[in-house]
Amino acid sequence: MDSYIFLGLPLHILLVHIVVVLTPLTCIAVLLHALWPAAARRLGIVTPLAALIVLVLTPITVNAGQALEDTVRVTPAVQQHADLGQTLLGWVIPLFIVAAIEWGWTRFGERMLGDRLTRSALLGIRLLIALAAVIIAVGTIIDVVLIGDAGARAVWGSVVQH
Repeated sequence: MDSYIFLGLPLHILLVHIVVVLTPLTCIAVLLHALWPAAARRLGIVTPLAALIVLVLTPITVNAGQALEDTVRVTPAVQQHADLGQTLLGWVIPLFIVAAIEWGWTRFGERMLGDRLTRSALLGIRLLIALAAVIIAVGTIIDVVLIGDAGARAVWGSVVQH
């Protein structure tokens, strides 16, 4: 557990705040990138870089959480949070892939293929990317909310009465 301690605090507690903030922000950037061409040009490489950071931090945060789980009394609420936490990687991998595809399409794809494809083919590609972005971004945000809610209930459930 010592390798998962930073300044006397469990690393999970510190990392989870970064993941909880950066993941939804990245999802919003993915949605903007997909649905608003001007935003896509402005966001540029920032969207896939943010998705890459989330992708790297997620398993580190989960591992730190597993180390923390070994030191606390495991209640059903803690177990539910731990189980849900395992699901986030399955969302942030496709989030990164979609973000990279969006950036690549905006930066290179449309320029390279724009004169080779029909307008309807270009529109179809944009729509497929946008559909994937909406599904993955919304699903990722929902997963983060469910994980965070379960974590808050695991920590604060016995303190705060509903």
